[in-house]
Amino acid sequence: MRIDRLSNAPDRAGRYYATLSDGTKLRLYRRTVEDFGLYPGLELSEEDGNRLKAAAGEMSAKMRAVRIVAASSVSRQDLRSRLIRKGETEDDARRAVEWMESHDLVDDRATARQVAESCAAKGYGIARAKQALYEKKIPRQYWEEALDGYPDQQEKILAFLRSRLDGESDRREIQRAVAALTRRGHSYASIREGLRQLSLETDELPEDE
Repeated sequence: MRIDRLSNAPDRAGRYYATLSDGTKLRLYRRTVEDFGLYPGLELSEEDGNRLKAAAGEMSAKMRAVRIVAASSVSRQDLRSRLIRKGETEDDARRAVEWMESHDLVDDRATARQVAESCAAKGYGIARAKQALYEKKIPRQYWEEALDGYPDQQEKILAFLRSRLDGESDRREIQRAVAALTRRGHSYASIREGLRQLSLETDELPEDE
């Protein structure tokens, strides 16, 4: 097996590109290039070629994991799923997540707190916060701690209603505002209280289950 082509310099993401004589195309990082002493025309044994492919895949998954975590808060399971969707193998994705965890770069408990704080800042109700924790694949064992002391959102509900409704608002406009608030995770009881403070009709709102 031979290195047919190897880029002279990294791209903006720090990657080098190599093509092997068997047609395999690899995305490499400097460490892998240096560890294997790669250069165009280098002859590799089958064993070394397989080692190179494995090392390239593992490093690709690690670096992609770093970029994902830098962009948003993710859980271990969410990170693994994203890596696989991006084309990393299941084994490389698993090893990358373990590596990230070993360097304290991914922490389900901390991510759960961050998700809850973000939802509260956006004015979401606790039901929407729970949905966000589920979507982020946060283990349920961390939900209660993350949601403990979740701030009351009544003032934000009231501000939202004031931005949408006034004394001239008809039933359809009220229904649309109520639907928007329920999508944001607020209970009918909280919405009813907001409508009551604005002296708007609440009779048609169902009871919370």
